[in-house]
Amino acid sequence: MTDYMKLLEERGLGALDHKMGIEILEASPERIVGTMPVEGNTQAFGRLHGGANCVLAELLGSLGAWMHAGGRETVGVDINVTHHKAAIGGKITGVATPVSLGRTLATYEIAITNELGQRSCSARITSLILTKQP
Repeated sequence: MTDYMKLLEERGLGALDHKMGIEILEASPERIVGTMPVEGNTQAFGRLHGGANCVLAELLGSLGAWMHAGGRETVGVDINVTHHKAAIGGKITGVATPVSLGRTLATYEIAITNELGQRSCSARITSLILTKQP
């Protein structure tokens, strides 16, 4: 059985992911869970910035595609994010699960919830799996 958390620790996260305070709690091609603090990622009215939701969603879906692809490089080709409810404090949690895992494309749905467990955002990302490394 592959230890995806160990592979992720070796790979590391990107600079933006670190700046946003994102932590990965669980990782496999079937389910990726991560959290991000609201504080430091807000817009002018003190609510979580919509772009911050996008960053979390893209990271989780991209990690899933990367794991599904066996570590080959993947690139996002489409992302859709719908904001349902404001997050004004604490942490949000994102859970990414596959919609479709193919040979060249991987699509994930990401449900983001606030600390009360209420869905605050729904996202979907499709990644292209590259056939060879650059």
